Amino acid sequence: MRSEYTVTQVNSYIKNMFTQDFLLKSITIKGEVSNCKYHSSGHIYFTLKDRGGAISCVMFRGDRDKGGLRFDMKEGQQVKASGTVDVYERDGKYQLYARKIELDGEGALFEKFEELKKKLAESGMFAQEYKQPIPPYIKTLGIVTAPTGAAVRDIINVSTRRNPHIQIILYPAIVQGDRAAESIVKGIQTLSGTDVDVIIVGRGGGSIEDLWAFNEEIVAQAIFDCPVPIISAVGHETDITIADYVADRRAPTPSAAAELAVYEYDRFIQDLEDYSYTLHKGIDRKLHAAKLLCDGYAKSLRLLSPMGKIKDRLLRMDQYEDALSNLMKNKLQATRHRFMIDTERLKGLSPLDRLLGGYSYVADKKCKNIRSIKGIKKGDELSVYVSDGIISTIVDDTSKEKWE
Repeated sequence: MRSEYTVTQVNSYIKNMFTQDFLLKSITIKGEVSNCKYHSSGHIYFTLKDRGGAISCVMFRGDRDKGGLRFDMKEGQQVKASGTVDVYERDGKYQLYARKIELDGEGALFEKFEELKKKLAESGMFAQEYKQPIPPYIKTLGIVTAPTGAAVRDIINVSTRRNPHIQIILYPAIVQGDRAAESIVKGIQTLSGTDVDVIIVGRGGGSIEDLWAFNEEIVAQAIFDCPVPIISAVGHETDITIADYVADRRAPTPSAAAELAVYEYDRFIQDLEDYSYTLHKGIDRKLHAAKLLCDGYAKSLRLLSPMGKIKDRLLRMDQYEDALSNLMKNKLQATRHRFMIDTERLKGLSPLDRLLGGYSYVADKKCKNIRSIKGIKKGDELSVYVSDGIISTIVDDTSKEKWE
């Protein structure tokens, strides 16, 4: 029997053993990712480890491009790597040649969550335009949750404290496990057929596995299709589910959901009183303004009416008539006064007045006034006018005198 072998021979022998092993041809290994390196060639080199050991792994670019890796693999992630365990003859080192890598446990659920989130976002189910407003004042509240537990107690306690008259309809749903998603969908569809004004869908806190029913696509579709506004209240404030993205409103806790859905009754009564006071004051102001407006219109109508215009014109005519009468009286009086003055002046110039004063007026046969002896000769007939008659005379003689 041969006792000496070369390194190459030994490595080749071991590789052949690995190749013939059926289990190693197609195997899935679970572990934590470490020493993860993305090579410039496109290959990925990493190590899978657990508490008891480690194994070197590689994923070639070709397998990666075929969809073998659909997430960004990082240090510390728990994954499941499927492929073939074989020997790299050059180094005498066995390793896993991975063809497919998936997140394991919560990591896998997170990957599924992100895929569905992207799908629904692209379909428009998260769009704000589809969000229904939460009514400010509701009479009936619907709840889809487990019939026992802190969540339903918190919702009922907060709701009845804020409004003792609120009506509550509870659909006892399964909120965890394989049948949870279908139960939640059934609850939403059932309550949407009643007279509820708002529906709260939720549960208390838990792990991602516990809350997973609220990440199912059928639940998201039921919330989106519901004609009644829905408030999601799943887990704690840090827990985000697909239902939160689709719901019309998200509340961080079940108690907060009740506060969003149910108004405070006492505050409502106070608001009514405030509104009533404001309404009455507003009506009074409007009535006063309307009265002032009507008074103004009435005044304008009086000014614009034909009768008003006629009365105004008649009043003006009376005023014009009085003014004209006064003007005529004044004019007549002034004319009379001037006439009297002119009369007196004429009297002063009248020959008759001169004759009455002892003067006489001498005229020839042609009644032409004689003012000089020139042209007068002996034998001319003259007429002498005195105050009480006419004296006819014949010139006997003329003599020229110089009167001082």
